[in-house]
Amino acid sequence: MFDNLSTRLGKVFDRLKGKGVLSEGDVGDAMREIRVAMLEADVALPVVKDFIASVREKAVGQEVLRSITPGQMVVKIVNDHLRELLGGATSELKLASPPAVILMVGLQGSGKTTSSAKLAVRLRKDRKKVLLASLDVQRPAAQKQLEVLAQQAQVDSLPIVNGQQPLDITRRALESARREGFDVLILDTAGRLHIDESLMVELLQVRDLAKPHETLLVADALTGQDAVNVASHFHERIAVTGIVLTRLDGDARGGAALSMRQVTGRPIKFVGMGEKLDALEVFHPDRMAGRILGMGDVVSLVEKAAEIVDKDEAERLADKLQRGSFSLEDFKSQLLQVKKMGGMGGIMGKLPGIAKLKAQMGEAKIDEKIIGRQIAIIDSMTKIERRNPKIIDGSRRRRIAKGSGTDVADVNRLLKQHRQMQDMMKQMKKAGGLGNLKNLLSRGGLGGMKLPPGLMPPR
Repeated sequence: MFDNLSTRLGKVFDRLKGKGVLSEGDVGDAMREIRVAMLEADVALPVVKDFIASVREKAVGQEVLRSITPGQMVVKIVNDHLRELLGGATSELKLASPPAVILMVGLQGSGKTTSSAKLAVRLRKDRKKVLLASLDVQRPAAQKQLEVLAQQAQVDSLPIVNGQQPLDITRRALESARREGFDVLILDTAGRLHIDESLMVELLQVRDLAKPHETLLVADALTGQDAVNVASHFHERIAVTGIVLTRLDGDARGGAALSMRQVTGRPIKFVGMGEKLDALEVFHPDRMAGRILGMGDVVSLVEKAAEIVDKDEAERLADKLQRGSFSLEDFKSQLLQVKKMGGMGGIMGKLPGIAKLKAQMGEAKIDEKIIGRQIAIIDSMTKIERRNPKIIDGSRRRRIAKGSGTDVADVNRLLKQHRQMQDMMKQMKKAGGLGNLKNLLSRGGLGGMKLPPGLMPPR
């Protein structure tokens, strides 16, 4: 996400921070490079012009040029303006008295149905009673798709009545939501391959009937400026209140995210960061600006860890570590937590200096799939082998490798990493360094975020 832009900006700032004194010429050169980087990232030209003009105006001021650390001052100015460009403050959902109605709109293929289910998962975790209803009578099996996703999301869906039209479904959904005491009703509307009048008329009729508290446009980040243009057209006709930007995790350029707020005037409220139903994140402009500039997003990383890591499990592991007992089952538990955090890429993507870390990972040829293979190796062992790896001799290693679809060398590497972790824990125990480990793990599971030896990024 934003890899290309982050790398380009990182090089510009490294040069600026390496100079003790900056001239207007230095700032001008940097602004030209930033301008080119943003245009290559598919940011809208008017947005780039306004951004560069406002940054240049502040960056050439005497307060910056005569500063002890002028390079750092320029970086701060860019960060502040980037945060404003992305929307300034975080925009929360506005859910009034129940049932609060959320209308999901967008083109076909943008991810409306999946995003509706993802949003339902978020609201369920906030202890909201959610009802999903599909108004899509155009796409074959669209209603059935939402019904299946609702089951996976563990929320209710409106029963399908064949032959009903969108307005009739909307009335039935509203009545069911009121009668059965739902907190939130999410209406998944039909999309089209392109914007047409029949689509807009249908959406306007549904909107007028449902009177939604939120009208969220779902747009595909990978379509770049097309997503921004679609958002503008939808907002002009039906007055959307926010944007859900899907597939942002696969967008190396980021033009849609950087242009959306300024062009449409509507905030990005959520971003899709993966295919799983829990892969919908609240959009934080300040944190996203930090990630683009290589400053990381440690706050989101800690929040994710606190959400994923089980407190009781963390305390149990801490007790075992204090006793010097760390089995392969415990090792697997750690690997699973790293995987839930998004793997090495998901964790490193939110750490400061991500561009340099990724470059080092590429040079070291570290395989992102190594965690899955190591879990498969442990799953191929018997319970006795997991608890007592010392009994795993050559024949057992060959059996484990065959059962996990890996090589004996992979099994040997895993066992070596496990021994290294055990040795490290014993050394820490002797040195008295495990005294605060239990508190550390139970507070937020930083131990669950810790990569085992061999998975750590190169220094």
